[in-house]
Formats: sequence, structure tokens, C-alpha cells
Amino acid sequence: MPSSPTPHLPLMRIMGGNAFLLSIIYLVVGLGVEVAWRVRPSLFLQRLSLSLDALPARALELTGLVVPLRDAYLAGRISESVLRLVFGATTVCIIYGLAVGVGLVMGTLRGLLLYRASRR
Repeated sequence: MPSSPTPHLPLMRIMGGNAFLLSIIYLVVGLGVEVAWRVRPSLFLQRLSLSLDALPARALELTGLVVPLRDAYLAGRISESVLRLVFGATTVCIIYGLAVGVGLVMGTLRGLLLYRASRR
């Protein structure tokens, strides 16, 4: 019985779409929290904002960029908007990096499973 060709999954398109959607969700939630905190400050919104900032802050810390950013912000060389933009861009890069990493692992596993199945 001849095997039917396996359908080609556009892995990069799926990874890019997922990363784009997650990035948009993260940025919209972050923007919503910031707007809500400025309109009606509360401890909950402040903690939520800090939680959203924890991931990009840690990534910037690991790359050695958090100290120069903090110094520039405290010295008034960059505004809070620029700082938020840097944190948002960092988060988008992390999301895309994770999407590519997970996609490559899943694509490799799928390829190995297809290879093993074709050898039987």
C-alpha cells in the first residue's frame, strides 16, 4: 500500500502568527493596565504592571542593559515612554524567540517521527 504524502505544514508561518498574536495580546494588556493605573491608581494595578515588566526587566538585566537604561531614565536622558517602548520591544523579541525555539523543537520532533514511520 503506497503511503500518501504528508501534508506540508508552513511551520514558520504558524510560528510567526502565534508570536504575533501573543505579542499583540501582551502589549494590549500592558497598555490597558497602564491606562487603568493612570486613571484609577490601585495597588493591584501597580503590582500587575510590575509583573508585566518583570520578564523584559530580567532579560535586559541578563544582557547588561538594565543599568544603563535605569541610569539614563533617572538622569532624564530618556522618558518613561521610551523606557516603555524598550520594555515592549524586548518582550516582543522574547516572544518571537520562544516561538521560533518551540517551533524548531516541534518541527524536529515531527521530522524524526515521520522519518521513523517511513522506515517501517
